[in-house]
Amino acid sequence: MGLNERQNQILNWVQQEDALLVEDMVARFNVSSQTIRKDINQLAERHLIRRTHGGISPVSSAENLPFDHRQFLNGDAKTSIAAQVAQVIPDGASVFLGIGTTVEYVAKALVSHHNLQVFTNNLTVAGILGNYPDIRVRVLAGKLRHQHHDLVGEETLSGLRQYYFDYGVLGCGGMDEDQGILDFDPEEAAVSRVLVEQSRYSLLVADQHKWGRKAMARVQPFSAIDWFFSDALSEEQARLLTSHGVQIQLCS
Repeated sequence: MGLNERQNQILNWVQQEDALLVEDMVARFNVSSQTIRKDINQLAERHLIRRTHGGISPVSSAENLPFDHRQFLNGDAKTSIAAQVAQVIPDGASVFLGIGTTVEYVAKALVSHHNLQVFTNNLTVAGILGNYPDIRVRVLAGKLRHQHHDLVGEETLSGLRQYYFDYGVLGCGGMDEDQGILDFDPEEAAVSRVLVEQSRYSLLVADQHKWGRKAMARVQPFSAIDWFFSDALSEEQARLLTSHGVQIQLCS
């Protein structure tokens, strides 16, 4: 059974905070404390949050949620983002599709393209596009991260550096106004960092809930990317990205 909309919002919210109190959630969602405690129980049973005295906190600031739990979180936003990215990438292009569930949605949006050359370290992406013979897929070598269905490490970085892609599509664990693009795992961050360096055009895909998430590994400053695709931005966030020369595509 998937999460309901309120549970999705709680999960997004707690990943942007050090802690949430039951009373804060009651006030925000205008429901009873019993309802919130039921939500907490269901989220805790799936190991998506940690219980604290009077509330909840993120599982960790050093590790992202497992892929299977992130896959359907904010699915509508990810679908819209992916559709816009697919419009930018032309037939016949070389594309690197990186780590993350939003990138998986991009792969699904690209299936009707012709003569694409897709490189990836994302095994879910490879599984999706492997069903379409008009899309050539090459999977880089590396160390398997079982929870996240991807490959990382020195072999992956070495493979990446052998190519220069037309388009590189990357997700992220979090975004910070001062630090730029962040991820949870230094090896994951290293892959995304090299991906940006090895792409003529780098496309960051992230829904609005990635702002303020407390991922700890730096990837790149915003000035390193060319395009940012998201479902929503505040005026301040839009000004920040524009000041770094990033082209913004809002997708809804």
